[in-house]
Amino acid sequence: MALKDYIFTSESVSEGHPDKVSDQISDAILDAFIANDIKLGIADDSHSNTRLGCETLVTTNKIVIAGEGRASAPFMKKFGKHSVVNREALTEIARNVVRDIGYDQDGFSFHGADVEVLLHGQSPDIAMGVDAKKKGGNQGEQEGAGDQGLMFGFACRDSEEYEKGSFMPAPIYFSHKILEVLSKARRSGELSDLQPDAKSQVTVRYVNGKAVGATKVVVSTQHRETNAKGKKYNSGMIRDMIASHVEKSLPKGWMPKKAADFFVNPTGNFVVGGPDGDCGLTGRKIIVDTYGGYAPHGRRAFSGKDPTKVDRSAASPARYLAQNVVAAALAAPAPNHG
Repeated sequence: MALKDYIFTSESVSEGHPDKVSDQISDAILDAFIANDIKLGIADDSHSNTRLGCETLVTTNKIVIAGEGRASAPFMKKFGKHSVVNREALTEIARNVVRDIGYDQDGFSFHGADVEVLLHGQSPDIAMGVDAKKKGGNQGEQEGAGDQGLMFGFACRDSEEYEKGSFMPAPIYFSHKILEVLSKARRSGELSDLQPDAKSQVTVRYVNGKAVGATKVVVSTQHRETNAKGKKYNSGMIRDMIASHVEKSLPKGWMPKKAADFFVNPTGNFVVGGPDGDCGLTGRKIIVDTYGGYAPHGRRAFSGKDPTKVDRSAASPARYLAQNVVAAALAAPAPNHG
């Protein structure tokens, strides 16, 4: 028998969270490689010369880019059996990502962080398994998968009332929404004393399988040490600053009524943040990147991986199929999730 009345919790992280900084650097390098292939006329909708598995580590004023891949000049050049990486180009990509996120603090800044590039050529043993065989037919159809794995696609109607076509579980949807609103306010200057690192967590109550409200909301957001008047911030001041933005992120009536159910910076202070506060790694926010734990997950990450990596290229069509099945009303809600 399906469970109809329950609560479910999911979290999200902002673009300035250390793990997300790493994800964005890895993805920016992948994007640059593929864009270069398109510019050179050696890529189309089904095929690219690029092969990449890029992992990034960020910590106090340090960025390490590692992994393996294949890219066209100017990013990589072949010398005999070895590929030489253009470290200056990758360093610039990483710095631009950090700058766009908004990090320019003593412990981690786009201009001050040391960047180390340890990327090397893809193993020929892997390459021969994924490269197109070119024996007729569409080139993309002839390519192999770089690895095995389990990938899941999921969709539900929780969020449809609030954003058509989103088909996401309410807990992760509104956790994302809170941070989107706060990020927009930070970037616009409306909440200029907020800094890039932030997390949210929303517990949603379900009645008869329908999401009806939030029972708990947690927001941890990095901030400057003092305001414009020189007064040192505390969690109460940050709470007052962001409360209206959090409330407008949620459906009307969803904001917890009790003050004790709305947590803001529970430790009392969040000045030291980002990679200066915690080491970040590519691929550590895989539940945030998908369905917030509401659906199965194959434990595979997305960022920094070219389409031969089924971790990413299979997860997207699986999600697409799930969305269309739900949109066409061909499936009932999953058991134990309403």
